[in-house]
Amino acid sequence: METASPEERAALVALLQTRPRGMRWGEITAQVVEAGSALDVWHRLVPPALVPPPGEADPLEAASQDIQSWTDQGHTVITILDGRYPERLRAVHQAPPVLFARGSLIPGDKAVSVVGSRAASARGLEIAARVATELVARDITVVAGLAVGIDTAAHRAALDAGGRTAAFIATGINKVYPAANRDLHREISDHGLLFSQFWPDAPPQKHNFLMRNATMSGYGMATVVVEAGEHSGARAQARMAVEHGRPVILTDLVVRKNAWAQALVDRPGIHVAGSLQQVLDVVDGLLSEESRIEDDLRRLVSA
Repeated sequence: METASPEERAALVALLQTRPRGMRWGEITAQVVEAGSALDVWHRLVPPALVPPPGEADPLEAASQDIQSWTDQGHTVITILDGRYPERLRAVHQAPPVLFARGSLIPGDKAVSVVGSRAASARGLEIAARVATELVARDITVVAGLAVGIDTAAHRAALDAGGRTAAFIATGINKVYPAANRDLHREISDHGLLFSQFWPDAPPQKHNFLMRNATMSGYGMATVVVEAGEHSGARAQARMAVEHGRPVILTDLVVRKNAWAQALVDRPGIHVAGSLQQVLDVVDGLLSEESRIEDDLRRLVSA
């Protein structure tokens, strides 16, 4: 799949901005993906006006200008119609129609989420840092949500180890949240990857965080839940990862303290790790499976 044309990209943004017939973003995305064209969906849902409303900008022109403005701000704008849209993420039903990025994009990025509580314990922070460091040693991108606590520990350890980390944020990419992570926000955008699925100036809103967790799950090969409470985003991401068919690694710290984690233990794809090595054993198994699949694909192509 090649990069979508400027007209297609503008049509998708215009659909999301105008939401014809009150459609939700997910409904718009599904129709665009099914049709393979945002322009076709636009022309079907938005009949041309005989006389344009006075003083109103043409939605397609306004969307095109917005995309140019975002690009001028230094953001990479990726639509679900673009070939460089992350393939793993494209496969889940919560795939965002548009992503805003700063930093380096890697096709087929091998990534694992390391998530957990904002009010983390000393042991939880240590586990997150050690897991992130070992993932870096395996050339795996460490994914987290730039929150304080476990997320910050994972991002920081990955950077300190000279590795790659990707932050999926719950605001627009022009915003910094939480303010305490302003320097980390900048460092990740300079040396890793910063992702947002919201309009660039969008403020933090409660529902954004769950949407962000779904995107993190979809982007990565697996999710490691280091430490979490009964009502946390990490719990939601674990549930969504199960829906996505992605492995979930729960530390014994999580399982001992949470009924929701105990209820997941016997589900397919759920792994309980009582040590760092047990976390890495699961990750190494995933890497071996990925390598085998890639070898099989190469043989098919060569044949």
